[in-house]
Amino acid sequence: MIGIKSLLRSAVALGAVAGIAGAAAACGSSKSSSKGAGSDAKAAAVTSAGSAASELRLGYFANVTHATAVVGVAHGDFAKALGTTKLSTQIYNAGPAEMTALLGGQLDAAYVGPSAALSAFVQSHGEALKIVAGATTGGAELVVKPGIDGPADLKKKVLATPQKGNTQDVALRFWLKQQGLTANADGTGDVSVNPQDNATTLDQFKAGRIDGAWLPEPWASRLVLEAGAKVLVDEKDLWPNGQFSTTTLVVGSDFLKKHPDSVRALIDGQIAANQWITSSAADAQQLVNEQLKKLTGKALTDEEIKRSFSEQAATNDPQAATLQTSLDHAVATGLLKNTDLHGIFDLSILNAELAKNDQPAVSDAGLSKK
Repeated sequence: MIGIKSLLRSAVALGAVAGIAGAAAACGSSKSSSKGAGSDAKAAAVTSAGSAASELRLGYFANVTHATAVVGVAHGDFAKALGTTKLSTQIYNAGPAEMTALLGGQLDAAYVGPSAALSAFVQSHGEALKIVAGATTGGAELVVKPGIDGPADLKKKVLATPQKGNTQDVALRFWLKQQGLTANADGTGDVSVNPQDNATTLDQFKAGRIDGAWLPEPWASRLVLEAGAKVLVDEKDLWPNGQFSTTTLVVGSDFLKKHPDSVRALIDGQIAANQWITSSAADAQQLVNEQLKKLTGKALTDEEIKRSFSEQAATNDPQAATLQTSLDHAVATGLLKNTDLHGIFDLSILNAELAKNDQPAVSDAGLSKK
């Protein structure tokens, strides 16, 4: 079991690596329905492996790349599956701050990009968390001002990412390195990289203060459709078969040990949410857009929500085989130290629940056991 001092030390270390974006905005608590002594109450009974949690604290982003979480909360899939366990939610701008909250004991589970999950795993010496499912593949682009037609045009330019050390930040810095361009941590080099809030990035791009950004959806689409940006790099083009993980579901190791039934329920809710997103795409887009307006104060245009969804796909597969590559990229850019990733996944609950839904198992790429 991880002690609180160890968690706090890890949280401090993670903040040093990735930086903290600022205080996260609370989006309140969502109380789940209860059926008293019915089937849900029976599902929440104590088992030999642990007990159902009284509360599950979940973090996610108000992004289209977190549609699984947005739908799971708003459509009621999580609450229905969790039964008597209270669902409380918290909204974040980017993964490093969210993982600092998880390491500090403020969250039990979180939807987060692979780079931030990797950073938390590395900084906690493989103790703090497990990746228990995927959520999204695709949905990230480098968008720039017209007139920037290739890497050479980026010299002396300023680009933005959601937060230092987050998945898009690592992707940008590694891609620049591949192009022979430097982007130093202190902002110097051939290209300046400014990690900042996504809404700030949109405003600064419109004002001409930055030249582009590597962003998740819907922010890439917003820069293209609202601010006249062009796509320089679609991240799908950089991965075999266009498959890479944008969002995963991670759970605190201690919470998983104590409350496997609650993790199982959360995963059941995710499977239901993803099935609905896939089968009812138009309704899912409408619901996600309504929630984005509620959470951020602004809805997307019809064109923006459609473009955002077309750039990505909901999935339960964490694309485990790509995780080592993600770590290699972070190491190459000096953001992380190399580490053994064995033990970072626990897909046993996911695969058991997928089987119950007549869906194929997903691979852990041999990284479940230490």
